[in-house]
Amino acid sequence: MINSKFYSFQAKLWDARFGEVVHTFDHEHIVKSVNFNADDTLLLTASNEKLIRVFDLNKPDAGPLEKINAHTSSIRHAVFLHNSRIVSVSDDLTMRVWDRNSGMEVQKVEFSTIPNSLELSRDGAILTVAHGTNVSFYSSDTMRKMREFPVPTKCYSASLAPSRATFVCGGEDLKVYKYDYNTGTELESNKGHFGPVHCVRWSPDGELFATGSEDGTVRLWQGVPGRVYGLWRRTNDHAPLANGFKEVAAN
Repeated sequence: MINSKFYSFQAKLWDARFGEVVHTFDHEHIVKSVNFNADDTLLLTASNEKLIRVFDLNKPDAGPLEKINAHTSSIRHAVFLHNSRIVSVSDDLTMRVWDRNSGMEVQKVEFSTIPNSLELSRDGAILTVAHGTNVSFYSSDTMRKMREFPVPTKCYSASLAPSRATFVCGGEDLKVYKYDYNTGTELESNKGHFGPVHCVRWSPDGELFATGSEDGTVRLWQGVPGRVYGLWRRTNDHAPLANGFKEVAAN
């Protein structure tokens, strides 16, 4: 699921097997974030309109089931939270939790800098937020801050490993960092991109993570460099790729 190119104010649903557009959801401004619910029956979108919309994927032409006037500025990210709630971060320096039944705000966390990214852990327990030169972790139940660690650059994105042993992040200085989740100790840093890193995400199995950059590429990095993994096998010798990553053009 991605928003379409050239700022056409749309979100598009794609068939992942054949690369075909299944449906187009029109908006009035740039779509910044999309998210499926747990059983893939609902689509959530958030945009520069300061609105959150929820669509029924079984009735895509029916228009939004829900529309929430969520923030006072553009929304960066929004995700379903335990299916009955939605959490979002915005340029208005807040993270807010919304009750889907009433459309009302039920919790709010304020930041001193813009929260650039938001991720919900695979078990639904932890929210990871990149803001300023920090990465913070919140309980999704109480919105209590559990941990916060400084990083060496303005951070645009962060992702917690499924094992919760490490997290990765990237931002303005073009590097990709890996940290110990419990201590905040830097474990490694790699410079493979030629532009700021705007998105990092772990794979579901925790074996690799992906990074997306302004340089127009998506790179796949091994969680444990040197370990044999399907994506890294060459046709001839099955040796891992150099430097533990594979580069994919993102046109």
